[in-house]
Amino acid sequence: MMKNTHVHLVIILFFFCAIGFAQKDGRLVTKANQQYESYSFSPAIDIYKRILDKGYVSADILQKLGNSYYYNADYENAAKIYKRFVDEYPTEVQPEYFFRYAQTLKSLGDYENANNVMNQFTAATTDDSRAMAYKSEEDYLEDIKKNSNRYEMKSFEYNTPYSEFAPSFYKEGLIFSSDRDTGNFAKYRHTWNAKDFLDIYRVNVDSFSMNKVVKIDAYTKELEAIAIANEEKKNKQRINTRLHESTSYATKDGSVLYFTRNNFKDGKYVKDENGVIRLKIFRAVLLDGVWTDIEELPFNSDTYSVAHPALSPDEKTLYFASDMPGTYGESDIYSVAINDDGSFGEPQNLGPKINTEARETFPFVSSEEILYVSTDGHPGLGGLDVFATKLVDGKVVKDLVNVGEPVNSKKDDFTFIFDAETKMTYFASNRADNMGADDIYKAIEKIPLKLECEQKVSGTVRDKVTNEVLVGATVKVIDESNKEIKSTITDAEGNYELIINCDQGNFVRALTHGYVPFEEYLEISEGEPKVIDFYLERDELTAKFGDDLAKLLQLSTIYFDFDKYNIREDSKIEVEKVIAVMEKYPSLKIKVNSHTDSRGKDSYNLMLSQKRAEATVNYMISKGISKDRLKGEGFGETKLINKCSNGVACSDVQHELNRRSEFIILE
Repeated sequence: MMKNTHVHLVIILFFFCAIGFAQKDGRLVTKANQQYESYSFSPAIDIYKRILDKGYVSADILQKLGNSYYYNADYENAAKIYKRFVDEYPTEVQPEYFFRYAQTLKSLGDYENANNVMNQFTAATTDDSRAMAYKSEEDYLEDIKKNSNRYEMKSFEYNTPYSEFAPSFYKEGLIFSSDRDTGNFAKYRHTWNAKDFLDIYRVNVDSFSMNKVVKIDAYTKELEAIAIANEEKKNKQRINTRLHESTSYATKDGSVLYFTRNNFKDGKYVKDENGVIRLKIFRAVLLDGVWTDIEELPFNSDTYSVAHPALSPDEKTLYFASDMPGTYGESDIYSVAINDDGSFGEPQNLGPKINTEARETFPFVSSEEILYVSTDGHPGLGGLDVFATKLVDGKVVKDLVNVGEPVNSKKDDFTFIFDAETKMTYFASNRADNMGADDIYKAIEKIPLKLECEQKVSGTVRDKVTNEVLVGATVKVIDESNKEIKSTITDAEGNYELIINCDQGNFVRALTHGYVPFEEYLEISEGEPKVIDFYLERDELTAKFGDDLAKLLQLSTIYFDFDKYNIREDSKIEVEKVIAVMEKYPSLKIKVNSHTDSRGKDSYNLMLSQKRAEATVNYMISKGISKDRLKGEGFGETKLINKCSNGVACSDVQHELNRRSEFIILE
């Protein structure tokens, strides 16, 4: 939907949910209600104000007057009327009016009171997605700040005191909608806000329109001759008519144009049963410089609106806004497949991650598959804000992210488009510094939009036995569906670094030739940096005479109870690793060397270590290892590996290093 006067003219008019009225006596009330129900809000406002000035007031009048201001983007007056309605008729306030009241307060910068009213809104509803989003994102203003100040604003030289909005890329230039003075002396005006109807204009498209703003179907002299030769095309197949034409989108080669228009057939507008002229999307083909074959899309309807087209980068999918059956709120974002023959599939609602009970409208998809939409259903700064999410295979899998200031403001910000190559963006807003009701703004993106939780994972990959760094080892990130997301290799110091998506669980796996791969799982997190050092085991054991299997297998210390020599339960698993190697290599013979620390008598330590060595050998024999493949010897404290001999003061940790078992390869 659009957010200001003309935005509402072309969008809200058709997505507005009519509210049942309690009829009051009197001609003024009847006349005001008639104007209101036909979406003629400008005269309705005048009449309702006269009624209030006469001292007549009701919940119904305050609702309608507040809505009339709201849908005309006069949020200051809307806030005053909604406040009066909430204060004077608290038992008749439906949840939707708390929401609209909060939106008007945001647009005025009164976020404290807006949050208080949103708390009333959440208390008044149980399953509204907007209420749930607000409760889960109570610090949304801080989140918006994280994506703010990423753009450098530029001036758009084609704004006028009239409305300009809905910019769209077209060839080397732009097309946009405007109600600027076209010399028709206001012959066609809309009673929503007493403004002219909208047409589509182009600028900087070719030599004919360079630095000039002209209607999209204005012709050069040569093309005018072609049009005159085909009078039917000239008169009946122009893009612009006497009703509204607005949001549009062209194919990359400029040969096909999708655009929004009032329900218009055979030169006449068509109303629904309530007297409303709905919106439809039309498609036109450029033939010899003249727009022709203009047709409405097959999923249009006379009973609901379809509007605001945008194409996917491959131009095989059309995105649009609609209030068709199945819509979550006032308007939702849909997609539809475009077949090779130009026909269409069935429209698909993009679902609850995008759509709410409020307004979602004006989709745009960048070449990077980022979907931008304007919405007031997600926590924002006020009115419509621009949000974005990354599409995955055309599907919405992530929640929307507010693109922040200065694109978004307290007012309505909408019809956002972005060129990923030039980083140039255009959008429309009705913020306070406008020349007209709506203006187009231009900006350059300086810092990319952060759409995902990013986490830096770094570390070193080493050989588990030798502790040597492994240069050129591969480190992969694999998601929970076993799909490889990204990978890197270790540098000359064995180091690696990766940026992963911390909105999902990931496996980080290290592997290289000759080693057994190892991985670690990372859960969803807030993105704190993570260090993971990998120690890889060789997939084949390479050993020679005199090597210690305990070191090669990185065995934990084999502990014995004090003054005991039987193997403890917690040490058996380490001995079992040696047994497994001996079973794999039947010719392997080893000698079990047992050592003690220096504490205690030397002779006793020698005897105790001998018994521990023999106990280890006997345990291995009991597990099926042949006796002739094993030897055992105790060395007591005769082969200390540090300074901790008799009389030297050492810590328990230092003494423990000497209390060890070795499994020396004999052959």
